[in-house]
Amino acid sequence: MSSQISIDSDKDSPLREDIRMLGRMLGDTLREQEGDAVFDLIENIRQTAVRMHREKSSEARQHLDMLLKQLGNRDTVMVVRAFNYLSQLSNIAEDIHHNRRRRAHLCAGSEHQEGSIALALERVFAGGASGNTVTEFFKETAMSPVLTAHPTEVQRKSILDCHSTIASLLNERDRLQLTPEELKSNEEGLRRAILTLWQTRMLRFERLTVDDEIKNGLSYYQHTFLTEVPHVYAEIEDILEGSMGKDVPHIPPFLRIGSWIGGDRDGNPFVSDKTMLSAIERQSALALDYYMKQTHQIGRELSLTSILVEVSDELDKLAASSPDRAISRKDEPYRRALIGIYARLVATSKQLGHTVTPLRPVDPAEPYKQCTEFIHELDIVINSLKYHKSYYLANGSLRHLRRAAEVFGFHLASLDIRQHSHVHEHVVAELLQNSTGVCYSEMSEAERTQCLLAEISNHRPLFSPYLEYSETSQSELRILKMMAEIHGRFGHNSLPNYIISKADNASDILEVALLLKEVGLLETGEIPNLHLNIIPLFETIDDLRNCIDIMDELFSLPYYRKLLNSRGDVQEIMLGYSDSNKDGGFLTANWELYKAETELTKLFAKHSIKLRLFHGRGGTVGRGGGPSYQAILAQPPGSVNGQIRVTEQGEVISSKYANPEIGRRNLEILVSATVESSLLNRDVSGTHTERYFQAIESLSQGAFSAYRNLVYETPGFRKYFQESTPIREIAGLFIGSRPSSRKKSELIEDLRAIPWVFSWSVNRSTIPGWYGFGSAVEEFISHKGQGEDGLKLLQEMYQTWPFMQTLLSNMDMVLAKTDMGIASSYAELVTDSNLREEVLTCIQEEYERSKKWLFAITKRSELLTDNPTLARSIRNRTPYIDPLNHLQIELLRRYRAGDKDDSIKLAIHLAINGVAGWLRNSG
Repeated sequence: MSSQISIDSDKDSPLREDIRMLGRMLGDTLREQEGDAVFDLIENIRQTAVRMHREKSSEARQHLDMLLKQLGNRDTVMVVRAFNYLSQLSNIAEDIHHNRRRRAHLCAGSEHQEGSIALALERVFAGGASGNTVTEFFKETAMSPVLTAHPTEVQRKSILDCHSTIASLLNERDRLQLTPEELKSNEEGLRRAILTLWQTRMLRFERLTVDDEIKNGLSYYQHTFLTEVPHVYAEIEDILEGSMGKDVPHIPPFLRIGSWIGGDRDGNPFVSDKTMLSAIERQSALALDYYMKQTHQIGRELSLTSILVEVSDELDKLAASSPDRAISRKDEPYRRALIGIYARLVATSKQLGHTVTPLRPVDPAEPYKQCTEFIHELDIVINSLKYHKSYYLANGSLRHLRRAAEVFGFHLASLDIRQHSHVHEHVVAELLQNSTGVCYSEMSEAERTQCLLAEISNHRPLFSPYLEYSETSQSELRILKMMAEIHGRFGHNSLPNYIISKADNASDILEVALLLKEVGLLETGEIPNLHLNIIPLFETIDDLRNCIDIMDELFSLPYYRKLLNSRGDVQEIMLGYSDSNKDGGFLTANWELYKAETELTKLFAKHSIKLRLFHGRGGTVGRGGGPSYQAILAQPPGSVNGQIRVTEQGEVISSKYANPEIGRRNLEILVSATVESSLLNRDVSGTHTERYFQAIESLSQGAFSAYRNLVYETPGFRKYFQESTPIREIAGLFIGSRPSSRKKSELIEDLRAIPWVFSWSVNRSTIPGWYGFGSAVEEFISHKGQGEDGLKLLQEMYQTWPFMQTLLSNMDMVLAKTDMGIASSYAELVTDSNLREEVLTCIQEEYERSKKWLFAITKRSELLTDNPTLARSIRNRTPYIDPLNHLQIELLRRYRAGDKDDSIKLAIHLAINGVAGWLRNSG
């Protein structure tokens, strides 16, 4: 299958060639496997789709519709799979090209790119900060991308493994000068991978289990995090060394990877105490396995003889304590020391309950009590090498292994625990009723607070093994007991955070404190000691508006302040982007989040407490997504301050971290944006703050009204949503382990944000990313009497205020991926013609209004003018995705009309898969 992709500039010619080559190989595979007739059919559809887009031809559109409607079930599946794979191959080629362009900049000695650590530190130093200021900053900072447990990743791991193979072979072609024989071998490898793709089942037969999610999440540590995180630290150290000399203080571990996978119980009945333990054990086993392999390899490399080099006394003692007694290595102290370290790692792994297959036989050794002991012994090796003129050896693999051990410990990733506040309330009420006869559910909020504080400070446990408890309470208590066991086995860092969904009151936080006390994770007394961070999650618009009062009340409680003191006077707050958007729309959600952060920053300063914000961002703009660098820089002044955690969800995880090089780049972006946001003065709104805030508040009110009027106040809107999107069919895609709704309900309020956004993305309306903006601006300018001055103010805000820039940039991206023509075709599936006309007209008119005022404010006439790379990407791949949308519409029509043939359902799901892959941030 040829791929006539038009790419404007010479620098993109390698991308064009890669896509053409991969398209040709896919076409050859189709011809060989399915025959000339299928190949010709797919090629005809492809060429017609390309012509329709290039020429805006209505004739080509009609011809494409005719071709697709005439397809039989078997041919439909073939066409969907072919276009799906072409999109996937294009994505791989684009990722490789991003790496290629970055390497080209580095090789040419170009200026540091935006988002790089080098540029961030260069700006900080240029702003007058000293090396000591920067190193002190890293001592106090904490950054963490957190892999979440409810993915929208629609690709099977088998498919992603094929993608990895293809990417590796493309890298080889790009970076090595291959001989004709090597080039032939490389091409055959690509053809094998594409053939394997074609012959591999694309969809799962069953819903993902939590164990599957744990396994998939661990693959990113193997491919990317364990190797690339140490490189990020090394880059920072090298830059500081260039500025400060060799005496740079040690940079403590500030960048860590977190996880919800196996610990997120909110609405997921499949996460149990055993699941949580399994997640921790498998994480720990992966970390120990990595350390053993690296230690073994380094030991093989360090063949230094004491005949030629000196060693430190500590290294000599470490070598002498090794179980290795081989005569052949009696003069090789480093090897003997590392064999001893390896033996202790094996013993540690066994003690932690892992199944260990040593790389070579070792004698028994004493296990490490803590990872710090392992790090200390690595330091003995490193320091001996440094002090005896072997600096390059100390600064290689050993340096990265030591950093990995410091960051990942024996637990690999910090697992967050999350549960809904209503569940905690139920358990606490039952414990109090059984133990004291108190009716907690009938208490006022003030009474609850006093009751909880009294019980938290009381050493007496509430739970009794001799009393009966509901299944919900038993399950939660098993979880809590397992948390305490995990702390004892794997250390406090293995499980440091407890997140409370729908935290509406101060009592919601205190309930968790009381439950932690029951299992010893909160030690009472005059100086209490809390072993986990208790983190409220504020999700809805009302939650965001009320969070200041809730936290102010908590901080005013002397006993709670003592608990915080035991956590270093740091309070983490999680902000939910998804539910606030579904609740109030794109513009209002973003503004309420900004206001909440601004007021939280003031409140925490008033109480002298450090604020750490945990941003619950999803993949799409409708769920808080968008470029991470700009998003962090757009946060209110003082709200980052070196403390930030960010969720990584769904297909965004694979797009960011499946490729190690891209993974490192994304980690760099998180670090550089946090550094700049914390150490540079970016409060550019300055004296204009009040004017800007008043204007955006007015816009927010207008957008909120427009969005709520459509989604929650239009009679029949739920029916329109269910019939014009594949929401019901998505439920059969098995894209995650949890149900799509929190309750057995079809209400939009109860639907999870992921399928809500996913559905609008697949039908190309994408309303969670823009709806309400056009009406808000029009009302602001016309009805408020602002006129031309109002537009000038919005233009000024866009030019000077990062929040406004990021808001409109993200909306620009979503509008570029929106296609009202295709959305109208999906609307034809709505059986009520009056409802269809009413809702579709509202959406179409708002889309045009939003584009009109976006262009007016940004002074542009086209979408993505400031992002030509993304514009090209969308333009080049759209002709191959549109047929999937059109096919899906026809398939949905047949399926809902009663054709339940298995191939119909398969093709629908394959089309959903393909469109999601094209969007790359669909849910």
